[in-house]
Amino acid sequence: MKFKVAIIGAGPSGYFVAQALQSLQDSNTAFSIDMIERLPTPWGLVRSGVAPDHQKIKGVSKVFEKIAANEDFRFFGNVELGVDISLTELEEIYDAVVIASGSAVGNKLGIPGEDLANSISAADFVPWYNSHPDFKNLEVDLMCREAVVVGAGNVAIDVARILAIDPKELDSTDIAQYALDQLQASTIRNVHIFGRRGAEHASFTTPELRDLLKLEKTDVRIDQKAIGEAQKRARGAGSTPRELIANLETMATIASAEKKGAERQLLIHFLFTPIEIRGHNKVEEIIFSINEVKDGRVVPTGRTQTVKCGLVISAIGYRCLEIPGITYEDGRIKNTGGRIGQSSTYVVGWAKRGPNGVIGTNKSDSTEVAKSLISNLNCPKNTFDIMEIFNSKKITFVSQKAWERINTTEILAGIQRGKPRVKFFERSKMLEAR
Repeated sequence: MKFKVAIIGAGPSGYFVAQALQSLQDSNTAFSIDMIERLPTPWGLVRSGVAPDHQKIKGVSKVFEKIAANEDFRFFGNVELGVDISLTELEEIYDAVVIASGSAVGNKLGIPGEDLANSISAADFVPWYNSHPDFKNLEVDLMCREAVVVGAGNVAIDVARILAIDPKELDSTDIAQYALDQLQASTIRNVHIFGRRGAEHASFTTPELRDLLKLEKTDVRIDQKAIGEAQKRARGAGSTPRELIANLETMATIASAEKKGAERQLLIHFLFTPIEIRGHNKVEEIIFSINEVKDGRVVPTGRTQTVKCGLVISAIGYRCLEIPGITYEDGRIKNTGGRIGQSSTYVVGWAKRGPNGVIGTNKSDSTEVAKSLISNLNCPKNTFDIMEIFNSKKITFVSQKAWERINTTEILAGIQRGKPRVKFFERSKMLEAR
């Protein structure tokens, strides 16, 4: 029996579901997979979220290409759920629908002054420098000396590194040219990362921290005393996870490393909670409550610190962009083990469990959901093909072959300029190149 499965979203979790279904099929159960993506281009955060100076991570796209080469896989880009086609229509056509749309909306700080100009979410800033067509016109002013990034995860580090790095180190990457132009003109020289809790609770991964030591013309500073105290607290809490030990040791290495005396600095601070952003129509300063750890709890000391700055970027997590007809809780789709209620619709990735884990985390998660999906199948519906809807609605979609032409064009443009690729950042140009 051959079942038809629709996957909404062409990011890592979507491809890993497709891969799991392809590997789990046997002589009795096979799958025809249609991947539907809002953008003309696939790969999700691998294309628009991974930092441009982390090209090795983007190598996972080779896996996606292999998955897409299967004869029972189709890609439909430039098709938006809720606009071009509804979830109800998909549920009528397919034996199962898997939502892999991710979490694309940045969480708010919830403090006064957050709506001032140059107070930006990382959920907007990251796709801006990664050529995402929806964010190419984001207004970002880098003509200030001090920038603040609020958050203590990998996204915060990526954002801070891009702001603090010598732009020459980005010349050979696939960063958007308009973003590189602004970074080259930027007057930012001090970039501060502020985390609410202690270093032992930071969500950085060790490889991200180690990359900071590779910055050629930027000094990275962390208070040695703060790391020593965090290490004591971690040991006092009992068994310390291996990952945490590695994290704290790496931070200690950064703190004690000999500084280059560079003009550019990236400074990481812990136990600071933002309480207000101030400025006349635009960011001029941010006020923090200074915290301390008492009996294992982070509590305010009653003291505050004001940091003069011209840019604030919040990197405190993401939530889903809501789809009509779906129930949400805590910024993600309500589900049980990936299944939405008792329906034949499932959810994977960040949309399922929230914005946590790295790309590889999605693989095991997607495999488990694929197994659940298979266990709940009965008989194929044998309904009509989705192309009938596309044709009747005159929807302009990007096929796998069309995407491959876009991809080839970008890569060839990159070769001419000594870069991995030169991305299109306008939808119209993408569609012209298909």
